[in-house]
Amino acid sequence: MSALKDLGSIPPLPIWPGVIARVVQGARITLSVVELPPGGVVPEHRHENEQIGVCVTGSLTFRVGEEKRDIGPGGTWRILADVPHEVETGPDGAVVIEVFSPVRDDWNAIEPAPEASPRWPADA
Repeated sequence: MSALKDLGSIPPLPIWPGVIARVVQGARITLSVVELPPGGVVPEHRHENEQIGVCVTGSLTFRVGEEKRDIGPGGTWRILADVPHEVETGPDGAVVIEVFSPVRDDWNAIEPAPEASPRWPADA
């Protein structure tokens, strides 16, 4: 496996209905660029992985534990292991970059979605 790739060459994984991720796996961390559709919902869930992210485009309403906030480009989040969280996207959807530790091994079983150009960056 090459250590260097363009985002557009990474197969999209459908991690939730309408939500795709392009994933770079390390030995101990997972980096993902996630595209969420307009009005999309990722229902409450939790996982063993710590999760840190930043919104690149669009808008989200994020709930982490009991804290809820509207987030736009440049907004960040930190989710510790096993903390319940959910997200809803605004009218334009969103693109976010997230890092997980340990790696998201559960995503290895997901069949890739059909190839498509990434929404971000625009020229990828």
